[in-house]
Amino acid sequence: MSRREWWHDKTAYQIYPKSFFDSDGNGIGDLKGITDKLDYLKDLGIDIIWISPCYPSPLADQGYDISDYYDIDPRFGTLEDMDELIAEARRRGISILLDLVVNHCSDEHEWFRKACEEPDGRYGKYFYIEDRDPSGKLPCNWRSYFGGSVWEPLPGHPDKLYLHMFHKKQPDLNWENPEVREEVYRIIQWWMNRGIAGFRIDAIMNIRKALPFADYPATRNDGLCDASETLETVEDIGDFLDEMRDRVFIPNNALTIGEVFHDKYEDLEDFIGDNGYFSSMFDFSHVVKGQSLLGWYDRRQITTEEYKRCVIEAQRFISDKGFYSNVIENHDRPRAASYYLPPEGRNETGKKCLALAYFMLRGLPFIYQGQEIGMENTLFDSPDDFDDISTLDEYQVAVDAGLSEKEAMEVAALYSRDNARLPMQWADSRNAGFTSGDPWISVNPDYTYINVCEQEKRADSLLNFYRQLTALRKDPDYRETIVWGEFIPVYEDQEGLLAYHRKGDRDLLILANLKSQTQTVHIDTEHRVLLNNMEDIRRNNSDLVLEGWQGVILELVRSDQQI
Repeated sequence: MSRREWWHDKTAYQIYPKSFFDSDGNGIGDLKGITDKLDYLKDLGIDIIWISPCYPSPLADQGYDISDYYDIDPRFGTLEDMDELIAEARRRGISILLDLVVNHCSDEHEWFRKACEEPDGRYGKYFYIEDRDPSGKLPCNWRSYFGGSVWEPLPGHPDKLYLHMFHKKQPDLNWENPEVREEVYRIIQWWMNRGIAGFRIDAIMNIRKALPFADYPATRNDGLCDASETLETVEDIGDFLDEMRDRVFIPNNALTIGEVFHDKYEDLEDFIGDNGYFSSMFDFSHVVKGQSLLGWYDRRQITTEEYKRCVIEAQRFISDKGFYSNVIENHDRPRAASYYLPPEGRNETGKKCLALAYFMLRGLPFIYQGQEIGMENTLFDSPDDFDDISTLDEYQVAVDAGLSEKEAMEVAALYSRDNARLPMQWADSRNAGFTSGDPWISVNPDYTYINVCEQEKRADSLLNFYRQLTALRKDPDYRETIVWGEFIPVYEDQEGLLAYHRKGDRDLLILANLKSQTQTVHIDTEHRVLLNNMEDIRRNNSDLVLEGWQGVILELVRSDQQI
C-alpha cells in the first residue's frame, strides 16, 4: 500500500447507541447521550466514532433490520440530533462513521411492503421471491445465520417464498437488480452530504448469492447447509463492490471499513489495496478460530497461543498490501477479557497486556465501548435473560444436540452478543450511571467496581493505560513507526509470548507475556521502556524477566542515539 491516508494515524471507537448513554431517562441510549460524552472520548484519544445502526427499526435484530434509511429512530433521537452530533464531533476533531446495512432491510420497510402488495411488480424485484413448489420442496436447503431455513412464505401470498439469510424480518435485497444498487448509492450519498466521514459496512460478502439456487451438503442433522458455506462458491462479487466504490466512495473520499469474513488472503489487495473496494477491513482471523458449523456448543475457545499465531499470520501476510482494522471486541462478540483471558489473567494487568498486544499492531485500532475499562461478560440465569436472537437460537441448538439445559446455558452465556450490549458502566451509582430510568436490558452487577468514575481517579487504571496507548500513537516522535512501520515478529517459538518489532525511523519492541508463568527474553540491545503495564521490569544481566501477563513497549536504541 503506497498511499498514506488521512485516517491511518487515527484511533477509532465503536458505539452501540442503545447502551452507551441515556440523556433523557427513558432507559435507552441516544444520540444526545453520545454528544454528551464527546469530551470523554476526546480525552481517551479517539478520532473516529463508528455508531451502530440508529435508523428506524422494529429491532428484531437490534437495528440491523432497517425500515427507513433516511431517518433516525425516535428511540435514539432525531435527524437534528444527528446533525448536532456530527457538528460537535467535528469541532473536536472527531469523524463519524455510520453502519451501512444493505444486504437486507426490514420486512417493515416500504420496499418490502410494496413487494408484498405486488410480488411480480417493480418492488418484488428488489428481493428474492420464488414460487412455492406444491410438493413443499424449498428452492435450496440453506440455513439462515439465525437458524431455520432461509425461505419464508411471503406475507399475503402463500404460493410464494422470500429469501432471508439472517432473521425472517430481514429480507435480502436483490443486488442483481440495478435499481437496488442505485437505491443504495442514493442512501450513501445522502448521508455523506450530511457530513459523515464514511461507513462500517455490514455483512457485505452476502450481497451476491450463489445462483441459481441449489442444495449444498447438509452441515447438521436438520438437512440444511450453513449459509456461510455458500459464500465459498460465489463469484464476481467484486463487480458490485467495484461499482459502489467508484460511484460513491471515491467521489466522497469516504472512509469505509468492511465486515469481511470470507475473504481469501490472495484477494486482500482487491479488498483493501491502493485501489481496493474498501479503505480497510477488520482482521477477524482470531474471531473465527475454533468456530464450528455445528454451532456454539461445538466451538472451541481460542487459547492465547492461538490468538498470537492468528495475529502474526494475518500481519505477516498483509504486510504493506493494505491497512487492517484491529479489534478484540465489538457488538457481535463476547467481552475480550472473558474470551481471550483465562480466569487467572482476568484482571487489570491481563487486560492491559491484551490491550498493548493488539493496539500496537500495524493497522487502525478500534476500541469497543467499555473495553477501555475492562467490562466483562455478565451472568445469565436462564434463557429468559437473553435478548439476542442468535443466542436464543444457539441455546436451542445446544439442547437439541443433547446438552443439558445447564450446559447449554454455559455455552450460550459465554458467546452471547448480549454480553457486549449491556449498558456502558459510567459509575457505581444506580444503573451504572447509564440512565436515570429503567434500562432496556439488565446492567452487569460488576459495575460497582468496574466503571469509568472509579478508573478516572486512579493513575494506574486500565482506562488511563488506554489513554497512554492512544497518546503514544499520536506522539510525533513515534507516530511514523507505530502507524506505518514494519511489523516483524520475533521469539515466535516461545509459547505464550507475543513479541514483535515495529520498525520505522525508530525500532520498537512489543513484548506481551500472555500466560501466568514468568518468561525470560534475551535482549542485548540498549533500550528504554516506553510503556509497562506493571510498576517495574525485572532484569537478569541481558535478560528481561516478564511476570505473568506483563506487557512492555521498548525502544531499542541505536549507537548514534542518546538514552
